[in-house]
Amino acid sequence: MAELLFQIGVALAVLAVAGSLADRFGLSVIPAYIIAGLLVGPNEPTELLGVSLAIVESGEHMTLLAELGIVLLLFFLGLEFSLDRLVANRNSLAVAGSIDAVINAGAGVLLGLLFGLTPLETLLLVGIVYISSSAVITKSLTESGWLANRESETILGTLVFEDIVIAVYLAVIAAILAGGGDLESIAVPLAASVAFLTVLVLIAWYGTAAVERFARVGSDELFVLRVLGVMVLVAGLALLAGVSEAVAAFFVGTAFGTTDAVERIEHRLGSVRDLFAALFFFSIGMTVEVDALGSVVGLLVAAVILTTASKLLSGYLSGRQTGYSDRRALRVGIGLVPRGEFSLVIAALVASAGVSPEIATFAIGYVLVMSIVGSLLVQHADAVTGVLLRPRGRVGS
Repeated sequence: MAELLFQIGVALAVLAVAGSLADRFGLSVIPAYIIAGLLVGPNEPTELLGVSLAIVESGEHMTLLAELGIVLLLFFLGLEFSLDRLVANRNSLAVAGSIDAVINAGAGVLLGLLFGLTPLETLLLVGIVYISSSAVITKSLTESGWLANRESETILGTLVFEDIVIAVYLAVIAAILAGGGDLESIAVPLAASVAFLTVLVLIAWYGTAAVERFARVGSDELFVLRVLGVMVLVAGLALLAGVSEAVAAFFVGTAFGTTDAVERIEHRLGSVRDLFAALFFFSIGMTVEVDALGSVVGLLVAAVILTTASKLLSGYLSGRQTGYSDRRALRVGIGLVPRGEFSLVIAALVASAGVSPEIATFAIGYVLVMSIVGSLLVQHADAVTGVLLRPRGRVGS
């Protein structure tokens, strides 16, 4: 217990230093947190000037802290998202989500063909490069102040579309990797996922009054316990039902987002979210084995270039069909570049099945690079849009 407490203390101290340095130089804290995990995590390189830096070990404690980070980030994303607007704009968001799926899944298929991957490896690669990171994007949008911008609605709507698609995808992939390619082994977990999500959506849509009463308590302590209790409990139940805890937390957030408790939640739980979000990004860095990335460096470089471009293209096209100017449309693509937690889930499934170690290694390196690239693109979006749109001479606001 003493060693565990020491390791968590080291993690928090290193995060504080990394965050302070990032803030000092006006940089996003996300890359800083990821690199902090890489430096003091258990994987190579673990020495600096002969001094071992492998202080924090991977384990269930770090996994749990990272899971709480994902849950809190997606819960807060749900707070900002209106189901009313989702339903009202369902046609345009469905088009945006479809454009995103076709172009980015297509990029995964193209990579599989170019590098001679097997059909199963290609299917796994498609999921890894298709799904954007709701956690990284939420943090980036919050840092940059984009949540109040018009284009954030299309970004968030596309994330919801992706989360629904990936819930189906993960159920199918888990069944295939477990050796059950028959219809029943896929249909049963898929039906359970759909049923669970349907219940959450119905509660978020029709249960506003009940959620309002539940959140109405004078004590701040009890208020925080109630909100956290429901959030984490539902996320845990989702995992037991085979549903992503992130997707479940998002819909819990939408349920609270229809009440008068939003401002109080943001005030009382904002710091808690930031703490566990930092540990989530730290945990991404801890999973990276730099030495192992040498075996997939060609695929990694090609994927970073191609799928950054594919997200920019799909986001731009989605923004244009929504009626945005060129600049706002391109910002939709920029906002969707980061990959993260869902790609790591796929990597974990692959690693546990022992099917393709190279794909699991690729996924971890890919998430590391795309998290950093994506957050930096959001931070410097004005400069990026200026460069990319200047030749066309159409940079309207």
